[in-house]
Amino acid sequence: MVRGLLGAVLAIVLTQLELATAASIVSGTAPGFATGTTGGGGAKPVYPTTVKELATLLSDSKPQVIVLNKEFTFIKTEGSTTESGCRPTNNQQCLAKNNGFKGQDAILMDGDTAMQQTGGCDSGGKSVDVTYDNAAKVPLTVASDKTLVGEGIKGVLNGKGLIVTGSNVIIQNIHITNLNPHLVWGGDGITVRGDGNAAPKGVWIDHVKVSSVGRQMVVINFSGATGVTISNSDFDGNTKLSASCDGHHYWGFLILGKKTELSLLNNYIHHTSGRSPKIGGHNGEISVVHAANNYFFENSGHTFDVATGGYVLAEGNYFASVKTPNLDDPTGNFLVPKTAGDCKAAIGRNCQMNVLKDSGTLTGYSQDKVGAQLTDVKKLVTDYKVTAASQFAEAKGNFGVGELGSPSSGAKTPTTPTKAPETTKSPTTMAPKETKAPNTQGSVDTGASTTQGSGSNRPTYVSPARLDVTKGQATERSTI
Repeated sequence: MVRGLLGAVLAIVLTQLELATAASIVSGTAPGFATGTTGGGGAKPVYPTTVKELATLLSDSKPQVIVLNKEFTFIKTEGSTTESGCRPTNNQQCLAKNNGFKGQDAILMDGDTAMQQTGGCDSGGKSVDVTYDNAAKVPLTVASDKTLVGEGIKGVLNGKGLIVTGSNVIIQNIHITNLNPHLVWGGDGITVRGDGNAAPKGVWIDHVKVSSVGRQMVVINFSGATGVTISNSDFDGNTKLSASCDGHHYWGFLILGKKTELSLLNNYIHHTSGRSPKIGGHNGEISVVHAANNYFFENSGHTFDVATGGYVLAEGNYFASVKTPNLDDPTGNFLVPKTAGDCKAAIGRNCQMNVLKDSGTLTGYSQDKVGAQLTDVKKLVTDYKVTAASQFAEAKGNFGVGELGSPSSGAKTPTTPTKAPETTKSPTTMAPKETKAPNTQGSVDTGASTTQGSGSNRPTYVSPARLDVTKGQATERSTI
């Protein structure tokens, strides 16, 4: 009997240890709209060793805590394709410039033999053969109740992105890279959309790095998705292959969908030239975004592109060397506080000011309409503790911005982040000297400078137009 009792006690202890281990693999808890997201919860952690095993674990119907302790290389695992594509006018011009950079050709949409229905291929496009790796075109499917987390800087998806079709998903501390960067439509980093009209709910993307993609770094479209937070992540647009022919990736974020709610918090979005992010653009759709404490650096085109159906509150963001902080589009709804009190009516608290240094002007449109669309998520916006705008650095021991285990991730003891080694080289300089004083839009309110659990991040920073289709720049007839 004693032996049986000891066995039962041991089994209970081991179960508790497994639950504790699973819980400790994820650092912090989800802030913003994704509050309450648990992913795979207490499922026993699994460590896939092959690309096939990883794909199976991510897409099955069971709760999973999946840990990546190695790089998974998908390139050449699914073959390659050579077919007729498009060389848009901007790439023809880029090749003629011979300025040390290259442009992007485009993969044509199925059946578009006339080159009239493919985004990224304009009326002056020429037919050329394009070759691409097949793996990047078809992302890994992430079903419901999944946690995907990397160990240190080992968790790399080389040559394939992710599509989140399920709900209650956590993706933390991984790097997605090398998705046919020479081709528009070569591959998206992270896509979030449901099967049919079933929209995902509860998705937390944290301490993730995305680089060298052919198309968007992040896409939410079709069904849309609610309860989504992207936090503490590094979106690296350094490239030798860009639609803007200047080493800056054009296709950043495309936020659409029947109904989408997104918190964009504490991210480093740099060396881009457009869509950083693009929000809205389709009649009959609503995309609500709270963008706070992000660092936008070295953007040669535009950051925010808020169009029809887009409702955005932007506060506490830092813009450095950004040519056009937002496009001039009166059809969008963009709340940009000029004084701390400008948000009081909409969210019940003061806002933090956005700061611009060596950058253009940030202009709001239809600002009174944003508050009405924030109704469903007002408490989450109000309770989130936004800090004063500042610059920050890439982490060294993990991906993204700020060390895992810092206040931004829910730990008690802060660490000082440092800049990680570059993974993608560009002929441009990473950090030009900045001599002008920053322009704060309105007086800075210091009343919201405290840190909330896994909410705000105050790391130390490193410094680091819509492309005109009439002048041969990038254009789109398909916005998906």
